[in-house]
Formats: sequence, C-alpha cells, structure tokens
Amino acid sequence: MATRTHCPYCALQCGMRIERDGTIAGDAGFPVNAGRLCVKGFTAGAVLAHPERLTRPLARNDAGELDPVSWDEALGRITDAIGATQERHGRDAVGVFGSGALTNEKAYLLGKFARVALKTANVDYNGRFCMSSAAAAANRALGIDRGLPFPLEDISGAEFVLLVGGNVAETMPPLMRWFEAQKANGGRLIVVDPRRSATAETASAHLAITPGSDAALAYGLLHLIVREGWVDEGYVASRTTGFERVRALVASYWPGRVERLTGVPEATLLEVAGQLGRARSVMILTGRGPEQQWQGVNNAGAYINLALALGAVGKPNSGWGTLTGQGNGQGGREHGQKADQLPGYRSISDPAARRHVARVWDVAEESIPGPGKPAAELLATLGYIGGVHALLVFGSNPAVSAPDGLALRERLSALDFLVVSDFFLSETAALADVVLPSAQWAEEEGTMTNLEGRVIRRRAAVRPPEGVRTDLQVLCELAARLGEGERFPSAEPCMVFEELRAASAGGRADYAGISYERIDRESGVFWPCPSDAHPGTPRLFADGFPTPDGRARFHAASHQLTAEEPDAEFPLFLTTGRLLGHYQTRTQTRRTPQLEQMASRPVVRVHPTTARRHGLVKGADVCLETRRGRARFVVEITSTVRPDTLFAPFHWGGEGSVNRLTHGIADPISGMPEFKLCAARIRPASEMAVPAAKKMGGSAA
Repeated sequence: MATRTHCPYCALQCGMRIERDGTIAGDAGFPVNAGRLCVKGFTAGAVLAHPERLTRPLARNDAGELDPVSWDEALGRITDAIGATQERHGRDAVGVFGSGALTNEKAYLLGKFARVALKTANVDYNGRFCMSSAAAAANRALGIDRGLPFPLEDISGAEFVLLVGGNVAETMPPLMRWFEAQKANGGRLIVVDPRRSATAETASAHLAITPGSDAALAYGLLHLIVREGWVDEGYVASRTTGFERVRALVASYWPGRVERLTGVPEATLLEVAGQLGRARSVMILTGRGPEQQWQGVNNAGAYINLALALGAVGKPNSGWGTLTGQGNGQGGREHGQKADQLPGYRSISDPAARRHVARVWDVAEESIPGPGKPAAELLATLGYIGGVHALLVFGSNPAVSAPDGLALRERLSALDFLVVSDFFLSETAALADVVLPSAQWAEEEGTMTNLEGRVIRRRAAVRPPEGVRTDLQVLCELAARLGEGERFPSAEPCMVFEELRAASAGGRADYAGISYERIDRESGVFWPCPSDAHPGTPRLFADGFPTPDGRARFHAASHQLTAEEPDAEFPLFLTTGRLLGHYQTRTQTRRTPQLEQMASRPVVRVHPTTARRHGLVKGADVCLETRRGRARFVVEITSTVRPDTLFAPFHWGGEGSVNRLTHGIADPISGMPEFKLCAARIRPASEMAVPAAKKMGGSAA
C-alpha cells in the first residue's frame, strides 16, 4: 500500500505517493498539484538510500579529522561545550541556526530549546535569506504575514496577474497549472524580471527592468493609476490609512522619469497601468527578485501599496501575495525559530505574548530572553568578543547559502564549537566539531505549512537507517542533559504538535483548531484556525485587517539605488537565482543522478553583446569577481539576460559558489541581505590564481 506524503522540496508541498518499492507518483487527490510533480519530486526517493548518507555521529579528533563516535559521546561533547562556552562568555554566546526546511514541530521545539534549555536570545534561521522582507512588509501593511492570503486556485480566476521577480516555471513547476488555467480563462500574466525567465516566456508580456528598480516601477504604475482616476477611492477611504502620503510620493514618478529608472518604455507603462486600472480582478505576486535586496521591505511594500490603491486586497481572485520558496518557509517563520518571535507569530517583546507562552512552557516569563540577532547579523558575530562562540545548526548549510561566503567560512572556523545536524556531510557540516545524522523527510512524521497557509502532514514511508535519530529526539535528549528534560517530555511529533497548538492559540498564526486528524480528513487546514469547530481561513482580509483599527496601512518610502552600483572597475550587475534541476545548496539534488546530469557545473549566463565585448565563447571557463572575491563558472551565452547583467545560480559551493561574491549589506527592517544585486566583472579563469580583491566595508563579517 502506498504512503501519502509530500515532496521534500519547495513550498508548494505537492502531494505524492510512495510505493513499497520506492516508486514515487503524484497524489491526484491533493488539490495543490492534482497529481503533477516536477522532476525533483519524481526523483526525490534517490537520496533515501544513498551511500553517502550519514548514519553515525561524527566528532573531530586530535588530528582535526571527523571520526565516527557513539551518540553518548557526541551529545556529551555538545553539552560540555555549551556549558564551557556559556560559563566563559555568557548565555548568548551559544547560538542556534534553524531552517525553513524543518517541520513545524522541529521549528517550534528548536525555538523553545534555545530559550528554555540554552536560555539564549540568539536563535534565527535561513528563512531570513528567503522570506523576511515580504514578511516584514506584510506585517506592517496588512497586520499579518501569510505568503498567499488566498488559495492557489484563486490565480485561475484573476483577470490580471502581475508577477514580479519570480520564476515559478523553474522553481515550482506544478504551480504553472494555475497560470495555464488563468490564461485559458482569458486572463493576462505580466512578468517583471531583469531576465527573460522560463516563466516570462509564457507570459502575455515581459518587463525587463533595470536590476534594483522594482519600487520605481511600482510607483510609476501607481502614478498613472492616480492620474487616470483608477484608484478605488471608496476602498481606500473605508479600509486603509496613509494613502495621502503615498499619493504625494508617487507624484514624482512620472512616466519619463520611470522609463529612465527602469528601462521600461513610457508606452508600455501606460498600457500596463491601463490593464491594471480597468481589470475587474487584479493579483500582484512578488518573489525573491524584489525581496532579496537591502530595500526589500520597501520594494514589497510598494507593490502592496499598488494592490491596496486598486482595492484588490481581500477581494475574490485578487490581492497581493508572495511566493514562499523553502518547503516550510511559511510554517518555519511562525513558531519561534526567529530571533524576534514566539510561537503563533507572536512578538517576543510583547508582554502578553510572553505571559501566554511562559504558561505553556511552564517557565517564568522573565526567564524568556528578549530579541536576538537576525541571521546575517548573528553569523557576522561568530567568534568575536560579545558574539556567538558556539553554534548549533539544524537543516541548513550557511557556508554556501549565506552572503560573503569567504568571510563567513572564516567566522565559522573561528568558533569555539560548531554542531551540525544533517543527513549528508554538507559544506557546513564538514567544518563542524560534531556532526549528527538526522532522519530525512520520508522517514519521520510531522506537519508543514505550504505557501498558501495550508497545514499538511508528512508521513513516514520508510524507517530511518539504524543509528539515525530525528531532530526532535536530539533536542529532547540535549535538553535533558542540560537539566530541562521535564519541559521536553516527548519527542513524538504528534505530542509536540499538541503543545504547538496550545502555544499558538490566540496568536496571529493560530493553529489551536488544527489536528492531525483534521489534516488527514480535509487535505490540509488553513490557518488561522482558532478552534476545532472553526473551518480554517483559506482567504484573509474579506472583512478587515488584523490591525488595531481594522485598516490596512500604506507606507511611503522612495526607491533607492542598490547598495553596490556598477562602476568602471566592476561594470556589471550580478544577480543570483535557481535552476530547475537543483534545490538550495544541492545537498540532496547533487546526489540524484538525473538532476545532476541536468546541471553538473555552475554556469554564468551572459548576453551575446557582453560575451563579444569580453571575448567569451560558449562553454569557456571564466572567473567572476567582486569586491569580496572571485569564483569560477562556465559561460552560457543567451539573450535572456540584459547586456548589463550576469546571472549565476547559487546552488554550488567551493570555487563555483556565487555567494563568495555577494555582500552582506542587509535590509534595516528585515535583515535580508542583498543577494540579488552586486557589482561584478568577468575575467578569464586563469586569473583565479590572482590574490582576492580587497574586501568592501559592510560585508557579513
């Protein structure tokens, strides 16, 4: 009999069925994908029995090598290191780094473990590198952050969809079925992206904006909507506040100026604004393009402003949403593994929130630490006086995924103690003092929350290898060794979820009415769901906003230049992104032969004009260089990128790691580093031997 579960990769969390022989098929009964899977989903089982799988704890010996050790020795070394570090440097000198790939149960228990067992403020996760800007913009404007405040099916009924900086055809292909349905229903899709992505190829029109000009485009469109009288004045007056400041701001974004800023012709701006203004239903979706910038919150906020001015938010087949990337990027940011957050999407600085969670955890309210450092800032403190000296990493690979990667490796090496829990020896795990082998997605139970806010269940289809433990088991055992075992009574996912329900009750992300039984019965339940009798909430904002006065808020913030503009020395924009065949840092996909064959080496995509100027030919090895360092790529010549732009995927480590080149300057509100934009130059690969370029001030370390 097949086991019904969900894909281990993106935030669609497509339903799948795993047969006893390991064969994977799409689950036709799950509404998100209706049986469709992408190539990553179909091949996901390849890593379950891979020969490189970690099955025993590893610890570094006197010679500096990782050797197999018993669980007792591994956990003993960890607790000893925690005690020594905190005695020498203080509670906050031990940090925890989580992941948007962890189940809700793991994310919840990780945050609790940091604050109750370690008593540290310094816990954060790699979702800061993915969803933080959109989340901050949504909380400020709408009072709540749920990636899509409507179900995916609403896309098919939208008359007009504006997709900004998202390439779903490659990053989450089964989502395209809803855009295909929208097109079949007579709708239009406009894609905004500096490069002509696979998604842009399917669109009604593509706006190839100048990198970093996202907010300028939004305000240019809103200028025209104001000028032509297409603002929904009744909606704005009754359901929002702050529009007059935005109206004044966009007065300076006239079409000629916006053309100069964005590269989009005036005629195109007028055409798109007209389609937006006249459409009966408008949906605006943002992706990592505008969000992974030092002004990511303002970029996302500019498009929320546009949606609010059109009266689209809370209406059928309309509104603003963001396309969450990681598998549990939504649930992972709701239940306490963020530096400023307690379960239920509560603020850790809110006295009422602290009282509620303290009661659930059976601790004194004052014992819960205050806000810690967001991910990029936390990683920048590693090894420094007053910073983090021992770090526990669960399900993340920051040695590849974090910005300014060469500097980060130095900081990781400067730690007194590094622990990594993973199922393969990732680049970060290879630097660790202790490595813990963890169970994989198909070997354990738990819940995930997809990009719609639909809480779903992962079910175990196979047993983990002998010697492998789940992260829940590890956290409970470590808590017991640290003297807090009674507050971590069970490592069973269903029991942890019951506690999560209680901790989230009354919060913005309220799971109190969601149970494993309901999830099974209803193919997932949408939060907020405050009681067993509540039907869940597929669509938000129909009757108001969860703000003190029930109104959405406009925020006026001008478009700014990128943190690092191209110049004579580094004349090109470098932007990063994903490929169809790989996921995140390739910890899984590089070990799947079919996926590795699709892209076995890191490429840089170069416009033909740029290639001629630099004497580049297809397939040549080249060196990309920024003020942080250099990395090696294979040339791919294509007109899908702008002549002023280079595109490289971020999946690789080592010499092919594009995050050796990115900088750590972050959004001041969200802490999101500017992954999408930095100034670069391209040179022959032979120059890789030249000493690295001088570091730029403001990098990650």
